[in-house]
Amino acid sequence: MTSDLHFLRFPVGHVYVWRDPDGLTVIDSGAAGSAPFVAEAIGALGCRTSDVRRLVLTHSHVDHVGGAAEIAGWGDVTVLAHRADAPVIRGDAEEAPPVLADWERPIFEQANAQIAPGRPAPVNVDREVEDGDVVDFGGGARVVSVPGHTEGSIALYLPGPRVLFTGDLVARDPQSRDPRAPVMLGVFNTDTARAAASFRRLAELDVEVACFGHGEPVTADAAGFLRATAEKLPS
Repeated sequence: MTSDLHFLRFPVGHVYVWRDPDGLTVIDSGAAGSAPFVAEAIGALGCRTSDVRRLVLTHSHVDHVGGAAEIAGWGDVTVLAHRADAPVIRGDAEEAPPVLADWERPIFEQANAQIAPGRPAPVNVDREVEDGDVVDFGGGARVVSVPGHTEGSIALYLPGPRVLFTGDLVARDPQSRDPRAPVMLGVFNTDTARAAASFRRLAELDVEVACFGHGEPVTADAAGFLRATAEKLPS
């Protein structure tokens, strides 16, 4: 995407790699079995897996934490997640199920069919983050708590380059590669009203590039895309 930001497209649960002079940050880890492909992409950048300094997990769903244990084993990798989702990621708590609308059920079943059954290997969360914390990559990535998809969902906002990683709170149609395609409130939420409130909070940020767990990133005027959708969300 840019010299610093790299998009790794997966059937479910995209992964992003941010490159700083002192190493790499991986945002989300895909479903189980994704780590070898992440390693291959890192090699294509001229880097090594040992260059990964941190892995930030935007939430606890299996299509985002499936490769986490393997990536954490590549070297001195710090794993970060929100404190509310950390027990699930560690394997100490059960995942709260989503509250599905009728129209979401067939999509949910289709998505689950692409993911190995059961929970992936647990991984220790080295640092539990909260709203307003800063993670040391990209000039300082601010943690934005965005509950609603899961209790501990987070976004990461990089004010300098104006980049936003939304996790699954925001999405785009995964079947579309149209750069004009609108963004949408993510599906499979535990609390859709809270998710909508979190979406509106992200729409207030000054963002040029927005990166989602599902669907193509917005690479220009992402703030405009977010605001246009936020205005249509129910209060």
